[in-house]
Amino acid sequence: MKTSGLGGAWLALVALAALMAPTPASAEEPPLKIGLLGGYSGSAALFGGQLDAAIKVFMEQRGDVVAGRKVEIIRRDTTGPAPDVVRRLVQELISRDKVDLITGFDFTPNALAAAGLSTQAKMPIIIVNAATTEILTNAPYMVRFGFTTGQAVAPFARWAVKNGYTRVFAIYTDYGPGTEAGNTFKRVFAEAGGTLLGEVKPPLASPDYSAYVQRAKDANPQAIFIFAPAQDHPTAFLKAYKDSGMKDAGVKVLATGDLSDENQFDALGDPALGMITTYHYSESHDSPINREFVKAFYKVARPGERPNFVAAVTYDVFNAIYKIVEQQNGKIDPDKTIALLKQYKAEGPRGPIAIDENRDIVQNIYIREVKKVDGKLQNVEFDMIPMVNDRGVETK
Repeated sequence: MKTSGLGGAWLALVALAALMAPTPASAEEPPLKIGLLGGYSGSAALFGGQLDAAIKVFMEQRGDVVAGRKVEIIRRDTTGPAPDVVRRLVQELISRDKVDLITGFDFTPNALAAAGLSTQAKMPIIIVNAATTEILTNAPYMVRFGFTTGQAVAPFARWAVKNGYTRVFAIYTDYGPGTEAGNTFKRVFAEAGGTLLGEVKPPLASPDYSAYVQRAKDANPQAIFIFAPAQDHPTAFLKAYKDSGMKDAGVKVLATGDLSDENQFDALGDPALGMITTYHYSESHDSPINREFVKAFYKVARPGERPNFVAAVTYDVFNAIYKIVEQQNGKIDPDKTIALLKQYKAEGPRGPIAIDENRDIVQNIYIREVKKVDGKLQNVEFDMIPMVNDRGVETK
């Protein structure tokens, strides 16, 4: 069958229009590649589980396309504190996988190992957890969303004196973060009018705490300030503390949140009750956003896993990533990204947060007590220091 000249011209125009019609942005744009570094094996595997569950919660709420770009997560296992491994993984993410940005980071040595590569490649890196203050000093393309040790400890030392704990014995693990925590507590505690009765520095290899706790008992303190890493340290310390009789005598434990992670409560048991800790997030934080977050977390997490600070921060990180990608119309310019993050403010599961000109987090620091709620151990917030910067100073 032949078509008339007019009909043929009309069909040609229709075909041309079809060819020129815009296709959905997600089909045109390359994926947004996000490198995700964290522990996924061995003793560090909890970190990776928290990362993944938080990302699932966020994407179920917001979708996996932002500004027309499909989000592609490229996961890499740090295996624990392993700077050489992390340096290689970051190099591969930048040069081979061509990621747009990188997030995660569990331990300080891992973040420090990535700093030089981040600077050389102008690769934005958003830190979830590594807490040593100095990490950002020579890393202009790194931004921290987690916390710093000083941010949690300095206001806690002032709080302790204000609330009558003026005679304290300090126990802090003999490695980088422990030294920073111990030195910060001693300095701020003394400035606030407290008296440090003594100190001991257990090794990083999980020790028997009996001798260290006995030293504390001999000093007759009102409280023990302790900083120690998670895993075996909290259980060993609390056993020695209970066996010493100091718990029954009313000597309080003042600790950073590392000692009362929600996922350790089954192992710690009732000896943890009454411990007072300082941190930037609790599963029991009472806000509409957090209640929704916790409910959604349990639906996607591995059996028995509870949301902790890593999950809350990861949720905030992805909220920020989506916002800065939208502000750049789907692009990730390194300098523009850092400039936008320096202006970032939002509300998340842990409460209000902001990033300052130092590329560091400003957030509420909560004072919590370990209590049993509906048969379950919880960090129950009962006081708060508002919007503390990375140096432990209130900004409002």
